[in-house]
This record gives sequence, structure tokens and C-alpha cells, in this order.
Amino acid sequence: MATHVAGRAVEVAVARAGESAYTDGTTVFVSSDRPADEQRREVLVQCALLAAGSLERRLVRPLRGRPSLARRYLAVEGSRALVELAGRSALAAALTVDVGVRSATPQDSLKVARGRATIADPPAWFGTIRPAQLTSSDTAPGARPTDSDLRLRVAGSNTPDDTPDDEAADDEDDDARESKILKLFAAPAFTSQGLSEFLRKLMGTSRSGADDAAGGELRGGAMHRSSAAGPDARPLPTPIRFTDDGRPGAAIGVGGALHPEWDVHRKRYLADWCRVLDFPLRASTANPGAGVPVDDVLRRRLSRVGLGPKVLRGRADGDDLDVEALTDFFVDLRSGHSPPEHVYLERRKIARNLGVLILLDASGSATDTDASGLTVHDHQRRAAGTLAATLEELGDRVAVYAFRSEGRHAVHLPTIKTFGQRFGAVGRARLDQLQASGYTRLGAAIRGAGEILKNEAGTPNRLLLVLSDGHPHDDDYEGRYAEADAHKALEELRADGMACLCLSVGASTGLEALERVFGSASFASAPTLAALSPRMDELFLSALRELAVSSP
Repeated sequence: MATHVAGRAVEVAVARAGESAYTDGTTVFVSSDRPADEQRREVLVQCALLAAGSLERRLVRPLRGRPSLARRYLAVEGSRALVELAGRSALAAALTVDVGVRSATPQDSLKVARGRATIADPPAWFGTIRPAQLTSSDTAPGARPTDSDLRLRVAGSNTPDDTPDDEAADDEDDDARESKILKLFAAPAFTSQGLSEFLRKLMGTSRSGADDAAGGELRGGAMHRSSAAGPDARPLPTPIRFTDDGRPGAAIGVGGALHPEWDVHRKRYLADWCRVLDFPLRASTANPGAGVPVDDVLRRRLSRVGLGPKVLRGRADGDDLDVEALTDFFVDLRSGHSPPEHVYLERRKIARNLGVLILLDASGSATDTDASGLTVHDHQRRAAGTLAATLEELGDRVAVYAFRSEGRHAVHLPTIKTFGQRFGAVGRARLDQLQASGYTRLGAAIRGAGEILKNEAGTPNRLLLVLSDGHPHDDDYEGRYAEADAHKALEELRADGMACLCLSVGASTGLEALERVFGSASFASAPTLAALSPRMDELFLSALRELAVSSP
């Protein structure tokens, strides 16, 4: 019901005890102490607000730190959203609420709420609005679904946020706000991760690890400008542009981005050669399938993957004195107690800071079966689900995309789970109902997934995990040409600062063939994921170490 009313995938969860119903744009939290019928009303109201665009950033921003204004706006706009929804929902028609005033648009509701008109309090099942939850990211999750939600890469579709910041002082999270000066160090101008980290350490917001060498924050390297691009220069992806009347120009289909392809025979790139399109996969949550297999060995192994320093306080031994623990220790001594002498700091590389995009082969080449009757697609699909659930449980940012193609003009990346979504019922249903079909233009799929990983992971460590049988094949795309293009695409990702790990699960592809395709990245092959689980931590760390070694 939530997904149907909101017009997009929405999860439903129970809020903490004593909290009213609210939404953060992706999940509706219902009251824990109310009967089921009232919880359904809460879901209906919150999703109606999402569908009507009532929780867009520019509308809820003025409500921050002003609970009375938020309550008045909820009363007016909630009743209006229910009336708007009544035409397609009998339950909404039966819940029409009169608060004394009416409005025609969300903007009118905000204007009425700011005025002096008498507005009746809404019912308790209207819940509440939490502006901080809806404006905490650059793109407000409470906005009305648009074409950009499908990530159709259309030039000019992203408009700057011109909402004034004069009301930011009313934010309820002022104390936790990051310094604007420090944000400059993470700006695109600071393209070097080493330079950014060095400046953060210089300002006192980050500390070198105990095993860091002096000056190790800055990587050595050299670069120079050139007046002309060489024959090996890689063209950047080109968003498909629209004409003034809204029709796509110089392209087949709608949306997407044009990516280059490497021609090994001519030793040059074919610019704007492949159209790659990612879109949400449609799936029914009525039959979510058999669920995701649990792999305890995999979880234990991946929990050992530590990528960043973390300070552990109150240790019996360590790298430095813990001033707070030392103070508490002397206070206890003066009070007549004899506490353990745990007064040291220990810095260990256990912080993860990892973003993983799992790219699942959903082409027709993955339909071969094994002795047990399972296809390669079944093995890879189960592996994708287990890996996604395990990494999400460990706190990593995870996205899952499939790929298939029908020629160079139609390379599709069906979205199973984005970085901003939980791997809940919707994602599991999409994965379970994913069917293998089409061909395997592997290089274009890797380049399209790499752009998503680079732009949306939001972590310093990024890994592309490819699950494929290693058989690239499409129209005019096979043999040495296809293998070299996929090989080149993986090299490009590593040059852009992203690690690559390729796993062939359930396939009979030989190691020599896999090396021709995945040779520039870490790869492994096994009949099942369980056979790879005992060394999955080594595979992850190996891919990330190779990236560090190859970086300038």
C-alpha cells in the first residue's frame, strides 16, 4: 500500500516507543503503541504527503525548529493530500478530515499555516513532520518522484537548489553541523584524496595512523598539460541531450548516457558508442521468494576487512595515553577504589568506509545448468543477495545492479538496490524475480556501473564487484575485441580510484579465459559462493591493495 500510494518504493517500519508516525522519504515509521487500523492510516497520510510533493525540501525547510508551524502545515496539507488521494483510494475517501481551512497546492498550505487563520489540530494518526530527516542530504528524499529519480542521464535535468539559507539557524541539528571551511577540503577542486586528507590533518580533524610514514599523506606523481588528446585518451560519458520540444536528439530511445568503447584492432576509442541506461526494476512484493541465504563464514571473513584507522579508548596497552581514562583512573584511586589500569589509546585499522556496487550478469549466457539443476544465473543471483545482505549488515554502503544488452544502443542496468535504499522486501523481490535474457556487452556495463559507483557511493574506498561468467558477447562484440574492451574498462575504473573484484560463481569458464577478460583486476572462480567465503577477506583486501599500488 505504501509503495502504491507514494508512487515509488517505500519501506514501512515501527518507530521507537513514544514517537509519532513520520517519514524520512524512503521509510514510513508508524507508532508502536497504536492498533493496526490506525497504523494503516498513518502510512496512508505520510505516503499521500510524499505523492503530493508536500515534503519537498523547499517546503519543509522553513519548518525546521518551528514545531507549531510544522503542526499547522501538516494539518492543512495532510487534509488536502487525502482529498487529492480520495479519487483513487476508497480508504482515503473515508478518512477526509476538515481542519477549518482549505488549500489548492502545498505552497498555499504553507502560506495558510504561516498566516493567522484558525486551524484545528489534526488527528493523532496524521503523525508529524521531521524536517531534519527530510533535508539532511543534498537531494531531499521527500520530494515528488521525477525523471531524475530514475537517473535518466539527461543534460540540464539537474537544477541548482536556489532555496535561501537564511533559516538555517533554526535547524534542530545545529551542534552537529559540519564546518563550512572543512567542507571546502572535500570539494571537487581538491581532486587528490591525499591532499584532502593532509589538509584535514593539518586543521586537526584527522590524525595519522601509528604506522604512517612522515609525509605519507601526499602521494608522489607528475602531470603535464597537452594541447591535443592522444590516440589513447579516453572520452568521457556523454549524457543524451534533448531538443527544445523534449524529444531525444541524435540518440535512439530516451535517457541514458553514451559511453566509449575500446577498439583493440585500431588501438583507439570509439567515442559515444554505447548507450547505457539504468532504471528501477519492476517487481511484485506479494511473492518475495525464498529469501537470501545466510553465510556465517562470509560474514566473519568480511568483518575483518578494516580500511581506516579507528581510536579505541581505555585499553590496557596502546600507542598513547588516554587523558580521559587517566583522569577517571586517578579519581577512582582518590576515592578509595582500585580500578584496572586501562589508560591507553590504541589505533587500529578496523573502520570500514567502504562502498560496494555489485554488478550482476543477467544475460542469456548465464542459463547453463550444473549437475544439481541450478543455472549459473541462480548461483550468481544467490551470491549477490548474500553479499549485499552481509555487507549491509556490517555497515557498508551497498548497491546492486544487473546488466544485459541488446546491441550497443541498448545496454541496460536494471536497478535492484541503490546506495540510498535498504536491502529490504522490495530489493529482495527484485533480485528473486530477475530473469536472465539478452546479451553481454560487459565493457559498457562496467563503465556505466563505474559512473554510478563514483558519483553515488559517498565513501573514500569504492569497490566494483562483478558477478559474471566472463563470456562477453553481443552484436559485433565477441572474441578478442570484447575481451579487450572489458579488460580496458576495468583498467579505467582503477585509474579513477575504484577497486575491482570479479567473481565467476557456478560457471565452467577456464582460468585463461577469465584472465583475458578480468586480468587487470582481482578475480576468482568457484562452483558456489560458499567455496569462496573462507578467503573473501583476502580477495577484498587484495583488490583494494592493488588499487593503492597502482595509484600515482
